[in-house]
This record gives sequence, C-alpha cells and structure tokens, in this order.
Amino acid sequence: MRPITVAALSLSALSLAACSTAIEAVKGPELAPIGYPAALVPVEQAYLPEPTSASANSLWRTGARSFFGDQRARRVGDILTVSIDINDRAQTQNTTQRNRTNSASGGVTNFFGLENSLGRAFPGGFDAANMIGTEGAVNANGSGSVNRSERVNLTVAAVVTAVMPNGNLVIQGRQEVRTNREVRELTVAGIVRPEDISSANTIRHSQIAEARISYGGRGDISRMQATPAAQSLVERFSPF
Repeated sequence: MRPITVAALSLSALSLAACSTAIEAVKGPELAPIGYPAALVPVEQAYLPEPTSASANSLWRTGARSFFGDQRARRVGDILTVSIDINDRAQTQNTTQRNRTNSASGGVTNFFGLENSLGRAFPGGFDAANMIGTEGAVNANGSGSVNRSERVNLTVAAVVTAVMPNGNLVIQGRQEVRTNREVRELTVAGIVRPEDISSANTIRHSQIAEARISYGGRGDISRMQATPAAQSLVERFSPF
C-alpha cells in the first residue's frame, strides 16, 4: 500500500507543477507578493516597536533618530536607495602550443640462436640488434578568447534587515517590473557602513561589502533564450 501512496503523491506533485507551468505559459509570469524581504539574506529578522508619541510642550520625540532629524537609514526596517552603475569590460586571449617527440630502440646480440630461422620467417629479414624500435609524437594546439562588456545603470530601494554588532547595516532589496509577458527582476543585498550613506539617503553599489547584485527575468523572452534542459545535460556530461 505504501508504494501506491508514494506514487500517487508523486503524480499529484507533478500534475500541480505542470499545471502551474501551463498557467504561466498562457497568462504570463506573475509578480511576487509584496512583503518584508527575508529570503535573500540568511539573517534573523528583528522588528522594532512603534515609537511613542511626543509629550506635550516637548521638542524631543521619543524614538527619533536625532535632534536634527537625520533621515538616513540606521535601524532595522529603514529604507535607503542603492545606485547601481556597472560598466564592466574584460578582454583576454590565450594561446597554448605543445609538441613532444619520442624515439626509442633496443636489441640483443643473440636471440636463442634463432636469428637465421627468424630471418627466413620474416619477409624483411630479422636483425636482433634492432629488434625493438618505437617512435611517438604528440602535438596539441589550443586558443581561447573572452570579450565581455556589461552595462547596468539602475536604482533600487533596499530595506535594512539587520544591524551588526559593529554598527554596519545588512540591506537587501528587490524590484520587479512587468512588461507584457516578461518580468524583469533586480535584487541587491550586502553590508554597508552608515558613514557611507549620503545625506540624500543613497549609497553606491561600489560601497556595498559582500554585494550580491542580480539582474534577470522570467517570461517568454527568457524562456526562448534559455538552453533546453536535455541539451544542457548533454553539453555538461558529454566526454567529447
């Protein structure tokens, strides 16, 4: 009974996955639900209580960041803007050439007294002094080149997800834009210093430590550009 149950559950899971894929193929990809980001950075989330209201005739509000109203992100849940400006170029070219030639020979002065008999048996005769001879040559030539150019210029809002003991902030942000049947996704995560955040509450991507920036998408265009799964397996495991 157990194998039948396992088979039924597996079939149900496959059916649901196929149904989800079919629905996405008809309606297009759906946007992810809005929520507090907790999946990109594996840190424990912490939520701060609501600040209490200011007392009457008081210039200081309990829970305020500073007396002069500094609006830069400093606490869990605060939002800051990340400016991403990537202009990466790389060009390399390698050429490898290898040649090797081996030659070896050997023989004996007396081969059990059978020199004459063997000379009659072989059409070319038999020379015991040059009985063994080997030659070998190996040639290998290889070349490769890389010419890459990447340009990304975007801004994305990120949320402070944790404050480290030394005061540095762990941030992460996600942005999704749907155009027709294609969803473009931009994610950013990393660690920033509060001192690097500008007065406009922005920070450059080059100032983010352990930066994880991803820009991609899903939908009809991405599916057509992707290599089929079977072809990927053949290319990965083929010995030729």
